[in-house]
Amino acid sequence: EGHNLQEHSVVLIKAGRKRDLPGVKYIVVRGKYDTAGVQGRKKARSKYGAKGSKDSE
Repeated sequence: EGHNLQEHSVVLIKAGRKRDLPGVKYIVVRGKYDTAGVQGRKKARSKYGAKGSKDSE
């Protein structure tokens, strides 16, 4: 679960703090603009920008 961001990447930010990171009050929305979603994600997919799998059909 790395990232593909570079110096001038365009990202979408949403407000919301991380409890274990003091001073962090914003979260990057994965899968929007220049940020890639997480590959192979099965649970909590909407939080990580992962598309649904075709296995369930």
